[in-house]
Amino acid sequence: MPAWPIRGNSSRRTKKPSVSTTKSLFGAVILFTCVAGCDRVPVSPDSSSKTSGLQPTSKVTQTTISIAAASDLKFAFGEIASEFKKLHPEIQVETTFGSSGNFFAQLSNKAPFDIFFSADIGYPRKLIEQGDGLEETLFSYAVGHLGIWVRNDSTLDLDKNGIDVLSDPAVKKIAIANPRFAPYGRAAEAALKYFEIYESIQDRLVLGENIAQTAQFVESGAADVGMIAASLATVSPLRDKGRFWQLPTSSYPTLVQGGVILSWAKDREACDQLRLFVTSEAGQAILQKYGFAEPEMP
Repeated sequence: MPAWPIRGNSSRRTKKPSVSTTKSLFGAVILFTCVAGCDRVPVSPDSSSKTSGLQPTSKVTQTTISIAAASDLKFAFGEIASEFKKLHPEIQVETTFGSSGNFFAQLSNKAPFDIFFSADIGYPRKLIEQGDGLEETLFSYAVGHLGIWVRNDSTLDLDKNGIDVLSDPAVKKIAIANPRFAPYGRAAEAALKYFEIYESIQDRLVLGENIAQTAQFVESGAADVGMIAASLATVSPLRDKGRFWQLPTSSYPTLVQGGVILSWAKDREACDQLRLFVTSEAGQAILQKYGFAEPEMP
Protein backbone atom coordinates (compact mmCIF):
# COMPACT_ATOMS: atom_id res chain seq x y z
CA MET A 1 0.00 0.00 0.00
CA PRO A 2 1.65 3.32 -1.11
CA ALA A 3 2.11 6.05 1.49
CA TRP A 4 -0.03 9.13 1.04
CA PRO A 5 2.04 12.06 -0.38
CA ILE A 6 2.68 14.94 1.96
CA ARG A 7 1.71 18.16 0.18
CA GLY A 8 2.56 21.68 1.23
CA ASN A 9 0.61 24.85 0.46
CA SER A 10 2.16 26.22 -2.75
CA SER A 11 0.85 29.71 -2.03
CA ARG A 12 2.74 29.99 1.22
CA ARG A 13 6.46 29.99 1.58
CA THR A 14 7.64 27.31 3.95
CA LYS A 15 10.83 26.75 5.79
CA LYS A 16 13.05 23.98 4.43
CA PRO A 17 12.85 21.05 6.81
CA SER A 18 15.91 20.05 8.77
CA VAL A 19 17.65 16.69 8.29
CA SER A 20 16.26 15.37 11.59
CA THR A 21 12.73 16.43 10.64
CA THR A 22 13.05 14.71 7.25
CA LYS A 23 14.18 11.50 8.91
CA SER A 24 11.24 11.62 11.33
CA LEU A 25 8.73 12.13 8.52
CA PHE A 26 10.29 9.33 6.47
CA GLY A 27 10.16 6.96 9.45
CA ALA A 28 6.49 7.77 10.07
CA VAL A 29 5.65 7.03 6.44
CA ILE A 30 7.42 3.67 6.58
CA LEU A 31 5.71 2.76 9.87
CA PHE A 32 2.26 3.68 8.48
CA THR A 33 2.89 1.65 5.33
CA CYS A 34 3.92 -1.45 7.28
CA VAL A 35 1.00 -1.29 9.70
CA ALA A 36 -1.47 -0.94 6.83
CA GLY A 37 -0.04 -3.58 4.54
CA CYS A 38 2.25 -6.11 6.21
CA ASP A 39 -0.53 -8.63 7.05
CA ARG A 40 -1.16 -9.06 3.32
CA VAL A 41 2.39 -9.97 2.44
CA PRO A 42 2.90 -13.73 1.96
CA VAL A 43 5.89 -14.95 3.90
CA SER A 44 7.66 -18.19 3.27
CA PRO A 45 8.73 -20.24 6.31
CA ASP A 46 12.42 -19.87 5.55
CA SER A 47 12.20 -16.06 5.48
CA SER A 48 10.81 -15.65 9.00
CA SER A 49 14.19 -14.62 10.36
CA LYS A 50 14.09 -11.57 8.08
CA THR A 51 10.57 -10.42 8.98
CA SER A 52 10.74 -9.59 12.68
CA GLY A 53 8.79 -12.66 13.80
CA LEU A 54 5.95 -12.61 11.20
CA GLN A 55 4.35 -16.04 10.76
CA PRO A 56 3.74 -17.54 7.30
CA THR A 57 0.16 -17.48 6.04
CA SER A 58 -1.53 -20.89 5.54
CA LYS A 59 -3.84 -21.83 2.71
CA VAL A 60 -6.36 -24.70 2.87
CA THR A 61 -6.62 -26.52 -0.43
CA GLN A 62 -10.19 -27.52 -1.19
CA THR A 63 -10.85 -30.95 -2.72
CA THR A 64 -13.93 -32.99 -3.63
CA ILE A 65 -14.37 -36.74 -3.40
CA SER A 66 -17.17 -38.58 -5.17
CA ILE A 67 -18.86 -41.46 -3.33
CA ALA A 68 -20.84 -44.38 -4.73
CA ALA A 69 -22.87 -45.64 -1.74
CA ALA A 70 -25.37 -48.44 -1.19
CA SER A 71 -28.87 -47.00 -0.77
CA ASP A 72 -29.26 -48.42 2.76
CA LEU A 73 -26.81 -45.65 3.77
CA LYS A 74 -29.17 -42.93 2.57
CA PHE A 75 -29.97 -41.56 6.04
CA ALA A 76 -26.83 -42.52 7.95
CA PHE A 77 -24.46 -41.03 5.42
CA GLY A 78 -26.00 -37.60 5.71
CA GLU A 79 -24.87 -37.39 9.33
CA ILE A 80 -21.54 -39.04 8.57
CA ALA A 81 -20.77 -36.45 5.90
CA SER A 82 -21.82 -33.62 8.22
CA GLU A 83 -19.59 -34.77 11.09
CA PHE A 84 -16.72 -35.52 8.73
CA LYS A 85 -16.97 -31.99 7.32
CA LYS A 86 -16.47 -30.54 10.80
CA LEU A 87 -13.14 -32.35 11.06
CA HIS A 88 -12.10 -31.80 7.45
CA PRO A 89 -13.67 -28.58 6.13
CA GLU A 90 -11.31 -28.71 3.16
CA ILE A 91 -12.91 -31.94 1.85
CA GLN A 92 -16.23 -31.76 0.01
CA VAL A 93 -18.17 -35.05 -0.12
CA GLU A 94 -20.55 -35.74 -3.01
CA THR A 95 -22.60 -38.93 -2.59
CA THR A 96 -24.68 -40.92 -5.08
CA PHE A 97 -26.90 -43.72 -3.75
CA GLY A 98 -27.92 -46.85 -5.62
CA SER A 99 -27.76 -50.63 -5.71
CA SER A 100 -24.37 -52.14 -5.04
CA GLY A 101 -24.62 -54.43 -8.07
CA ASN A 102 -25.32 -51.56 -10.45
CA PHE A 103 -22.42 -49.60 -8.99
CA PHE A 104 -20.16 -52.60 -9.44
CA ALA A 105 -21.06 -52.76 -13.12
CA GLN A 106 -20.44 -49.03 -13.54
CA LEU A 107 -17.14 -49.12 -11.67
CA SER A 108 -16.01 -52.07 -13.76
CA ASN A 109 -16.32 -49.62 -16.64
CA LYS A 110 -14.35 -46.93 -14.81
CA ALA A 111 -17.26 -44.79 -13.59
CA PRO A 112 -15.86 -41.52 -12.16
CA PHE A 113 -16.18 -42.26 -8.44
CA ASP A 114 -13.37 -42.15 -5.90
CA ILE A 115 -14.59 -44.53 -3.20
CA PHE A 116 -17.25 -47.27 -3.09
CA PHE A 117 -19.40 -48.13 -0.05
CA SER A 118 -21.10 -51.43 -0.88
CA ALA A 119 -23.84 -53.34 0.96
CA ASP A 120 -21.87 -56.49 0.12
CA ILE A 121 -18.12 -56.57 0.67
CA GLY A 122 -17.91 -59.10 -2.14
CA TYR A 123 -18.22 -56.36 -4.75
CA PRO A 124 -15.19 -54.38 -3.50
CA ARG A 125 -13.22 -57.61 -3.43
CA LYS A 126 -14.11 -58.25 -7.08
CA LEU A 127 -13.04 -54.73 -8.02
CA ILE A 128 -9.66 -55.39 -6.40
CA GLU A 129 -9.32 -58.65 -8.35
CA GLN A 130 -10.01 -56.72 -11.56
CA GLY A 131 -7.41 -54.08 -10.72
CA ASP A 132 -10.08 -51.41 -10.23
CA GLY A 133 -9.74 -51.17 -6.44
CA LEU A 134 -6.72 -50.62 -4.20
CA GLU A 135 -6.23 -53.79 -2.16
CA GLU A 136 -4.69 -52.06 0.86
CA THR A 137 -7.77 -49.83 1.21
CA LEU A 138 -10.37 -52.62 1.52
CA PHE A 139 -12.47 -52.11 4.67
CA SER A 140 -15.60 -53.39 6.38
CA TYR A 141 -17.76 -50.68 7.90
CA ALA A 142 -21.00 -52.37 9.08
CA VAL A 143 -23.30 -55.37 9.14
CA GLY A 144 -26.79 -54.75 7.81
CA HIS A 145 -30.09 -56.17 9.07
CA LEU A 146 -33.24 -57.10 7.17
CA GLY A 147 -36.88 -57.03 8.26
CA ILE A 148 -40.50 -56.60 7.27
CA TRP A 149 -42.15 -53.17 7.19
CA VAL A 150 -45.82 -52.19 6.87
CA ARG A 151 -47.59 -48.84 7.03
CA ASN A 152 -49.39 -47.81 10.19
CA ASP A 153 -52.77 -48.20 8.47
CA SER A 154 -52.09 -51.89 7.71
CA THR A 155 -54.14 -54.49 9.61
CA LEU A 156 -51.25 -56.96 9.53
CA ASP A 157 -50.00 -57.88 13.00
CA LEU A 158 -46.23 -58.08 12.69
CA ASP A 159 -45.52 -58.58 16.38
CA LYS A 160 -47.84 -61.58 16.57
CA ASN A 161 -47.35 -63.24 13.19
CA GLY A 162 -43.89 -62.22 12.03
CA ILE A 163 -42.93 -63.82 8.72
CA ASP A 164 -46.38 -65.39 8.39
CA VAL A 165 -47.90 -62.02 7.45
CA LEU A 166 -46.43 -62.55 4.00
CA SER A 167 -48.74 -65.54 3.50
CA ASP A 168 -51.86 -63.57 4.48
CA PRO A 169 -54.38 -63.65 1.57
CA ALA A 170 -54.91 -59.91 2.02
CA VAL A 171 -51.32 -59.28 0.94
CA LYS A 172 -51.31 -58.85 -2.82
CA LYS A 173 -47.87 -57.33 -3.36
CA ILE A 174 -44.64 -57.87 -1.45
CA ALA A 175 -41.74 -55.55 -2.24
CA ILE A 176 -38.14 -56.76 -2.15
CA ALA A 177 -35.01 -55.39 -3.77
CA ASN A 178 -33.97 -57.02 -7.02
CA PRO A 179 -31.72 -59.97 -6.09
CA ARG A 180 -29.74 -59.53 -9.30
CA PHE A 181 -28.32 -56.20 -8.21
CA ALA A 182 -29.07 -55.64 -4.51
CA PRO A 183 -27.53 -57.60 -1.60
CA TYR A 184 -30.69 -56.98 0.47
CA GLY A 185 -32.72 -58.56 -2.34
CA ARG A 186 -30.59 -61.68 -2.18
CA ALA A 187 -30.96 -61.72 1.59
CA ALA A 188 -34.76 -61.40 1.27
CA GLU A 189 -34.90 -64.24 -1.22
CA ALA A 190 -32.75 -66.42 1.05
CA ALA A 191 -35.01 -65.68 4.04
CA LEU A 192 -38.14 -66.58 2.10
CA LYS A 193 -36.57 -69.89 1.13
CA TYR A 194 -35.36 -70.44 4.70
CA PHE A 195 -38.95 -70.15 5.96
CA GLU A 196 -40.14 -72.28 3.00
CA ILE A 197 -42.61 -69.74 1.68
CA TYR A 198 -40.78 -68.52 -1.42
CA GLU A 199 -42.64 -70.73 -3.89
CA SER A 200 -46.07 -69.83 -2.51
CA ILE A 201 -45.56 -66.06 -2.68
CA GLN A 202 -43.16 -65.71 -5.62
CA ASP A 203 -45.86 -64.41 -7.98
CA ARG A 204 -46.67 -61.57 -5.55
CA LEU A 205 -43.15 -60.17 -5.42
CA VAL A 206 -42.46 -56.72 -6.83
CA LEU A 207 -38.81 -55.78 -7.29
CA GLY A 208 -37.21 -52.46 -6.44
CA GLU A 209 -34.02 -51.43 -8.20
CA ASN A 210 -32.43 -50.94 -4.78
CA ILE A 211 -33.48 -51.17 -1.14
CA ALA A 212 -34.45 -47.49 -0.94
CA GLN A 213 -36.84 -47.83 -3.88
CA THR A 214 -38.23 -50.99 -2.28
CA ALA A 215 -39.08 -48.98 0.83
CA GLN A 216 -40.74 -46.33 -1.33
CA PHE A 217 -43.00 -48.97 -2.89
CA VAL A 218 -44.44 -49.85 0.52
CA GLU A 219 -44.50 -46.30 1.85
CA SER A 220 -46.47 -45.12 -1.19
CA GLY A 221 -48.96 -48.00 -1.09
CA ALA A 222 -47.70 -49.59 -4.32
CA ALA A 223 -46.99 -52.70 -2.21
CA ASP A 224 -48.74 -54.01 0.91
CA VAL A 225 -45.59 -55.06 2.70
CA GLY A 226 -41.86 -54.83 2.13
CA MET A 227 -38.68 -56.58 3.16
CA ILE A 228 -36.29 -53.68 3.76
CA ALA A 229 -33.14 -52.65 5.61
CA ALA A 230 -33.34 -51.83 9.30
CA SER A 231 -31.24 -48.73 8.54
CA LEU A 232 -34.20 -47.33 6.57
CA ALA A 233 -37.08 -48.64 8.67
CA THR A 234 -35.91 -47.64 12.13
CA VAL A 235 -35.28 -43.95 11.46
CA SER A 236 -37.51 -41.09 10.43
CA PRO A 237 -39.51 -40.80 8.22
CA LEU A 238 -40.34 -44.53 7.89
CA ARG A 239 -40.15 -45.10 11.63
CA ASP A 240 -43.02 -42.67 12.12
CA LYS A 241 -45.08 -43.97 9.23
CA GLY A 242 -45.02 -47.70 9.86
CA ARG A 243 -44.09 -50.78 11.88
CA PHE A 244 -41.04 -52.99 11.54
CA TRP A 245 -40.29 -56.60 12.45
CA GLN A 246 -36.65 -57.64 12.20
CA LEU A 247 -35.94 -61.04 10.68
CA PRO A 248 -33.75 -63.50 12.59
CA THR A 249 -30.19 -63.08 11.34
CA SER A 250 -29.94 -66.85 10.98
CA SER A 251 -32.49 -66.77 8.15
CA TYR A 252 -30.21 -65.06 5.58
CA PRO A 253 -26.47 -64.71 4.88
CA THR A 254 -24.72 -62.08 6.98
CA LEU A 255 -24.82 -58.73 5.22
CA VAL A 256 -21.19 -57.71 5.69
CA GLN A 257 -20.87 -54.26 4.17
CA GLY A 258 -17.54 -52.99 2.94
CA GLY A 259 -15.80 -50.53 0.71
CA VAL A 260 -12.70 -49.75 -1.28
CA ILE A 261 -10.91 -46.76 -2.77
CA LEU A 262 -10.88 -46.94 -6.55
CA SER A 263 -7.54 -47.17 -8.34
CA TRP A 264 -8.24 -43.93 -10.23
CA ALA A 265 -9.27 -41.89 -7.17
CA LYS A 266 -8.27 -38.25 -7.68
CA ASP A 267 -7.29 -37.57 -4.07
CA ARG A 268 -6.18 -40.71 -2.28
CA GLU A 269 -5.35 -38.87 0.95
CA ALA A 270 -8.86 -37.34 1.21
CA CYS A 271 -10.45 -40.73 0.53
CA ASP A 272 -8.30 -42.28 3.25
CA GLN A 273 -9.48 -39.63 5.71
CA LEU A 274 -13.13 -40.53 5.00
CA ARG A 275 -12.43 -44.26 5.22
CA LEU A 276 -10.69 -43.80 8.58
CA PHE A 277 -13.54 -41.65 9.91
CA VAL A 278 -16.25 -44.16 8.97
CA THR A 279 -14.37 -46.99 10.67
CA SER A 280 -13.48 -44.87 13.72
CA GLU A 281 -15.39 -44.89 17.00
CA ALA A 282 -17.24 -41.72 16.00
CA GLY A 283 -18.23 -43.08 12.60
CA GLN A 284 -19.33 -46.42 14.05
CA ALA A 285 -21.50 -44.69 16.65
CA ILE A 286 -23.39 -42.95 13.86
CA LEU A 287 -23.88 -46.16 11.87
CA GLN A 288 -25.14 -48.07 14.90
CA LYS A 289 -27.54 -45.25 15.65
CA TYR A 290 -29.05 -45.94 12.22
CA GLY A 291 -29.57 -49.67 12.75
CA PHE A 292 -26.26 -51.13 11.60
CA ALA A 293 -24.23 -53.62 13.62
CA GLU A 294 -20.49 -53.59 14.24
CA PRO A 295 -18.45 -54.49 11.15
CA GLU A 296 -16.67 -57.76 10.62
CA MET A 297 -14.17 -58.84 8.01
CA PRO A 298 -14.95 -62.31 6.60
